[in-house]
Amino acid sequence: MSTNIILTNQQIEHTTKRIAYQIYETFVDEEEIVIAGITANGFIFAQNIAQVLASISPIKISLCEVTINKEKPELPITTSLEKDQYSNKGLVLVDDVLSSGTTLIYAVKHFLDVPLKKFKTAVLVDRNHKKFPIKADFKGISLSTSLLEHVAVVFDNNNNSYASLS
Repeated sequence: MSTNIILTNQQIEHTTKRIAYQIYETFVDEEEIVIAGITANGFIFAQNIAQVLASISPIKISLCEVTINKEKPELPITTSLEKDQYSNKGLVLVDDVLSSGTTLIYAVKHFLDVPLKKFKTAVLVDRNHKKFPIKADFKGISLSTSLLEHVAVVFDNNNNSYASLS
């Protein structure tokens, strides 16, 4: 099976900036928000969004890494911030690819245990194969793919990031 690049490094940077502006518009009245990225690529994408957001807005940004077992998402989820550090704040949950929605919905469930001012989700690629009623509030691109196809996102510090479909 061949691999097709669906987002180049430049497109990922442009998309990250657009999503950061959308987040700023949504949370413009907030003094502080939490950007919570799902471990590995979701957290890297969250860091990139937070970096752009910090350069365009006065909002204080707290980064949070969300660790979830993607094979067994019902297992306990851990976060790099304590619950009181994101309680009563706006929160954006970030992942790289939204496929079935399993990972995202279990992560959302985890954050619903504390009161939040506003809760949004962001993904780089939305594949439209959801098993659960979850959506991305901010998304880079939507792809209609077959279930046999695989979307991979590679983040590289040397400006070689890309998303591919195989």
